Amino acid sequence: MARVQVVYESIWGNTAAVARAIGEGIATRLGDDAVTVQEASPQTPLDPAAELLVVGGPTHAFGMSKAATRESARDRGASRIPESGIREWIEALPFPGTAVGVATFDTRTVSPRLPGSAAKKALKRLVSQGFEPAAKAETFGVHGYEGPLADGELERARAWGADLAAAVPQ
Repeated sequence: MARVQVVYESIWGNTAAVARAIGEGIATRLGDDAVTVQEASPQTPLDPAAELLVVGGPTHAFGMSKAATRESARDRGASRIPESGIREWIEALPFPGTAVGVATFDTRTVSPRLPGSAAKKALKRLVSQGFEPAAKAETFGVHGYEGPLADGELERARAWGADLAAAVPQ
């Protein structure tokens, strides 16, 4: 059982890479056994030992993806489309029985700079479901819709993960 659970949705692989980098940053402070990084799916449970939940996904149509925006990604050439994403995963979460901190992140195009943030919408939804905000929503830049990630974003994700881990009580 991990103290920090990172759950993500990814279509082009960029958000998955950021999630893994965040997990690596967390592990530098808390150790490899203290963090799990998992793709959001109906079979991904909330770890009952988690003291911090980190949730991330791509920004689609100004917020979290939904079936229609994932289908639009398929039309753009994405070959691996998840059946559901963080929106559905969050909706299915039970109210946490104990205080669980939450942090959210998203990936979003750097040019053109579009409004909206999956991370902000996810954080708002998670807080309304009883989770406690542990950090401001964070955005990691992607060139175009498909990627690649903007220069330096994986390093920034690792650093953000380490900062998040520093807030987890020892």
